[in-house]
Amino acid sequence: MPAVLSALLVMAAGCHRGESGVGPGERHTANAERGDPSPLLGAGDLGGDWQEDDARTGLASWPWEQDSCPNYKSSDYPAKSHRRAAVERYYRLSDGSSRAHHVVETYESGWAERNVDDVRRVLLRCASYPVLGSQVSFDVVDPHYLEGTGMLIRGRIAHADTPNTVTYFVMVKRGETVSTVRLPDPGSQAVVDSVAARAVARLG
Repeated sequence: MPAVLSALLVMAAGCHRGESGVGPGERHTANAERGDPSPLLGAGDLGGDWQEDDARTGLASWPWEQDSCPNYKSSDYPAKSHRRAAVERYYRLSDGSSRAHHVVETYESGWAERNVDDVRRVLLRCASYPVLGSQVSFDVVDPHYLEGTGMLIRGRIAHADTPNTVTYFVMVKRGETVSTVRLPDPGSQAVVDSVAARAVARLG
């Protein structure tokens, strides 16, 4: 299976080229710090059936890369090259059926807000696009989520012969820190809200 579709079906919804390393130069800052993993969610924050991988303190990929989208050009989104640190953690259900992801990024002064603008542009330009027989789409569920500090996005992969894959993205900005949680659809808005509240609490 091609890597890009495999990543989508893992539930990345087109947002990651892969889980390892940093890609082209615009994805990282030369003076990046290792980052503090403490704001990352623990497995228990997602629910009792989740297990967590070790935190990765190297500079994580920007969570909104859309390499499969025809309208996406990485250099159009400058904020990601102004990150000072980014830490991440992957999670998996005990039965291995789904994965989740959390990344916390720290930006240079003034660039966290510009990052939010970049994300909005990605969601407009790549609102819907085909990938190897499937259709990837994004819908902003709540642009003023968590009393205006965050954004709630639903990602969907429509397949011709299997049920749709639905993923929720919770992005929260506090100061120059941006927290983004990617969660497979738990079938309950209350669960999404609970995970979002825990992500906010982790920011201190």
